[in-house]
Amino acid sequence: MSQPPQYNQGPPVYNQPGQQGYGQPPPAGYQQPYGQQGYGQPPHGQPYGQPGMPMQAPGMPGGQQWMARPENIPGCPPGLEYLCQIDQLIVKQQVELLEAFTGWETNNKYKVMNTVGQQVYFAAEETDMCMRQCCGPNRGFTMHITDNMNQELIRVAREFKCCAGCQWFACSDGCAHEVTIEAPVGNIVGYVRQTQSCLEPRFSILDANHDEILSCAGPVCVCCAGPCFEPEFKVFSKDGSQEVGKITKQWSGLGRELFTDADTFGVSFPMDLDVKMKAVMIGAVFLIDFMFFEKKQDNNNRM
Repeated sequence: MSQPPQYNQGPPVYNQPGQQGYGQPPPAGYQQPYGQQGYGQPPHGQPYGQPGMPMQAPGMPGGQQWMARPENIPGCPPGLEYLCQIDQLIVKQQVELLEAFTGWETNNKYKVMNTVGQQVYFAAEETDMCMRQCCGPNRGFTMHITDNMNQELIRVAREFKCCAGCQWFACSDGCAHEVTIEAPVGNIVGYVRQTQSCLEPRFSILDANHDEILSCAGPVCVCCAGPCFEPEFKVFSKDGSQEVGKITKQWSGLGRELFTDADTFGVSFPMDLDVKMKAVMIGAVFLIDFMFFEKKQDNNNRM
């Protein structure tokens, strides 16, 4: 006779592929341990849009509607089924009031939505407090990307490199920013790596074997973002002959831009692009945010 899934006993077994109870809602009061698969359960009273909150029906006030998870997609890694039906995403950073009023750097949090406003993922940064305060946007980080059921589907990680940042010297591994993308956790699907350039920032979008699949080039004046200029990081085919997508820093409004570093990005890619590469492009959004747009508020706080 099969045994029911056990909760709150050792490592969590709820909602993991291949285990009993996968795909079912958790029992009342169940919380996943922090740092393990499925982490991210917010405490009672957290606003909608974070994992663990119920999916809202269209038109209900005060709630965030989540995208339903597609089913029966052969060969698609678990958790990336959402991306099979998507060619555009909006990545919106949440405003942290403590950071806005005090300048105390907190872990970043983002909502990842489709173009009709349905939330697809929730992303939460995990970093050491000292790393956040001392290293600012150059810090190493781990971004846990979960769905509404608190299951961690994608993980984006960047190692801290004290000499990284200058694009002129990005030909060296020790001087180039890079993120690793896992989907599901433990299975590397690709990398985004800063590459050497003279003027505009450039990146290589690589698969799990470090083979370049796409390339990305940003504007020369990234810092000139404003209501009349939204910086675009254009994504090209491997040979650079065709533009296939882009990552755009969107203007968030005067108050939000002046007093916070909570940014909004749009990302587009071909509908038929491998879902693994779509996940890697989501990782590219976080790398670009930290490299170019997280600095603004940090600099303001230190003036």
